[in-house]
Amino acid sequence: MSRVEGALLELEEQESKHAIRVLRLTRGDRVTLVDGRGGWYEAVITADHPKHCSLKIESSRQDYQPLAYHLNLAVAPTKNIDRFAWFLEKATEIGISEVTPLICHRSERKQVNHERLEKILISAMKQSLKAYLPKLHPAVGFHDFVQSGQKGTLGIAHGQIQGQRSVHELDHSGTYTLLVGPEGDFSEEELQEAMQAGYVSFHLGASRLRTETAALYITAAIALHHL
Repeated sequence: MSRVEGALLELEEQESKHAIRVLRLTRGDRVTLVDGRGGWYEAVITADHPKHCSLKIESSRQDYQPLAYHLNLAVAPTKNIDRFAWFLEKATEIGISEVTPLICHRSERKQVNHERLEKILISAMKQSLKAYLPKLHPAVGFHDFVQSGQKGTLGIAHGQIQGQRSVHELDHSGTYTLLVGPEGDFSEEELQEAMQAGYVSFHLGASRLRTETAALYITAAIALHHL
């Protein structure tokens, strides 16, 4: 959203085109808007131009339905980036605070299109009627992330089960930074470095999960714990 002046608002051209050409909204129609920062707005369309749709805000709420926890998932981008995009979409629908693409020793993908992934997050936020947009960080190397001084419950998901706790047995502090590795899992050196930095290893059960499935499993597990 842009150009908010009191109770009046004009959508950017891309949003205007979507509202008028795709959703077929016309003057007098009522819509719900979110700003990605906790703002929730009920508005009515006053000018249905496809390049500069104008609205009048009739009511608004701030801090609308914030998450009861803070979850930052650092996830290795998948070789097929569409799988990573799918994870971002579904995690936004369930509830996540931050996502960090994590470049690991065994990562088959070293770069991501940040702009494209950001658009997926925005679309999922609007579709699921969330008022907060998850923060997408730039891709970062494993070492740099682990040594960045993250706070709260620190965990690294690993394929080994014996001797490890499950995701449900993590310390539920309300603030989480959890790591999910690439298709070939974390290397032993990465696992040891993370644990030396204060991360605890945990498992997701006996099944071998794809990276994006494991990340979504964690997202859902944390969300369910805080219902």
